Amino acid sequence: MNSMMNKAVLSFVFSAIFVSNTLAAAPVEGDIERPNIILLMGDDHGWEETGYNGHPDLKTPVLDDMAATGLRFDRFYAAHPSCSPTRGSVLTGRHPNRYGTFYPGYSLRPEEITIGHLLGKAGYLRGHFGKWHVGTVKSGSPTNPGAMGFDQWVSHDNFFELDPPLSRNGGPPTIHKGESSSVVIGETLRFIKRARTQKKPFLAVVWFGSPHEPYSGLPEDLALYDDLPVKYADRAPVSLTSNETGRRVKRPLGEVLRERYAEITAMDRAIGTLRDYLKGEGLRDNTLVWYCGDNGTPFNSVLASPLRGWKGQVYEGGTRVPAVIEWPARIPVPRASKINAVTSDMLPTLCALADVSAPNDRPLDGINLVPLFDGKLDERPSPIFFWGFKSRKGLKSDPKPWIDPKWQEGTTPLVKFLGGIRTRNFQNYHHPDIIESDYNGARVMLGNRHKLVIHDGKVDGDPNVELFDLRADPAEKTNLAEREPAIVKTMQTQLRTWQQSVLKSLTGADYGK
Repeated sequence: MNSMMNKAVLSFVFSAIFVSNTLAAAPVEGDIERPNIILLMGDDHGWEETGYNGHPDLKTPVLDDMAATGLRFDRFYAAHPSCSPTRGSVLTGRHPNRYGTFYPGYSLRPEEITIGHLLGKAGYLRGHFGKWHVGTVKSGSPTNPGAMGFDQWVSHDNFFELDPPLSRNGGPPTIHKGESSSVVIGETLRFIKRARTQKKPFLAVVWFGSPHEPYSGLPEDLALYDDLPVKYADRAPVSLTSNETGRRVKRPLGEVLRERYAEITAMDRAIGTLRDYLKGEGLRDNTLVWYCGDNGTPFNSVLASPLRGWKGQVYEGGTRVPAVIEWPARIPVPRASKINAVTSDMLPTLCALADVSAPNDRPLDGINLVPLFDGKLDERPSPIFFWGFKSRKGLKSDPKPWIDPKWQEGTTPLVKFLGGIRTRNFQNYHHPDIIESDYNGARVMLGNRHKLVIHDGKVDGDPNVELFDLRADPAEKTNLAEREPAIVKTMQTQLRTWQQSVLKSLTGADYGK
């Protein structure tokens, strides 16, 4: 039995590490022209927080319909259990540790090649709308959406609530009156009209500010959840940001969930507005609409999840997120996929669909999912890795910034105080040398069946090693590490080899530095 499992683990070829050599785009099959592409992302929207995944309270009729009529991913993952790193993975197809986007508030590096750059080569008009959070959005920033390959942007450095302050193409932020998801979709529709006028295919990256706390909602959306304060009156209060003060406050769970769920329902409705527009304009058939979350549900809002953990953790509850694709021309009948997929897969997949080559001068961590769309992928050919890097910033004196700090200073205001300010600044540092402790941090290898989880320093300084059979144990309750040492050893070796590749990238080697 162990031998068979060992062979299965060994089948996860190391080509995942240097997958860029095999991901050059193939022409789109059949007579379907290159699709328009819309990438939608909720902020802190966990896997269980949809009606179609069985949530007892949430109302998400639009996402439920997309899941019922399109391609539903049952095992889709954010590349990191927090937002900025995951967003970097969407843009680059690479694990965020490769370019120093370790945590929220760490920027991209200007040398990264993004899906915006690549689809521009294929003639796409490219726009970004909503939360950016991989650098500042102001004019002149080397990591604003324009520098990262987008023609147009109406964006925020971080998250936002009702009446969001957004920067248009790098200008000073201005207030956009309205419910934030509706505002962002309104800007997206104007962009689509511009693309049609120019007779160009379009890429719209739409990153909502919802449902990130602090929460707020329209009266009609809040009314849908008026029963929750009473329903959950026996639950302990939770800590979150106050909309009034911008600082932490404790409030009853039922009240908090009422507002959070109102935001999710409003986001769902805004996606419906987008779908209705595409249908009315004859664009729906050949427009790929891809929705996902950026990490798991925050600790203070986990309610009905069958998964272990929450945002910030490498267990399933921190990284598995809702994901659906709607593209009637290519996916004409409903399907559900149980194949592991991750946000890093977006870039190589979209390159293939746009008939443009993915980068071949640096390692990618995502794979091309087009065969999955066509029902020709039975299982993922390479593993997915997760890693919470332990930054050495606090251990080194005067780490060298990768970007001039003046360009890392945010401009778009938000409610939540951090470091005494109501904006967000960013950072990214040089790592010219690699030391043994750089391999530390919570880290994971996810195979088609088994998941290896390693945490540091649990017993006598040795790593705490866990092995789960996710197909039999999706809640990660039974640690098989002692029972299956051969599988653990093989997966540890593969994980370490992948980390070596990532740390080489972190030094700047991918840029010839």
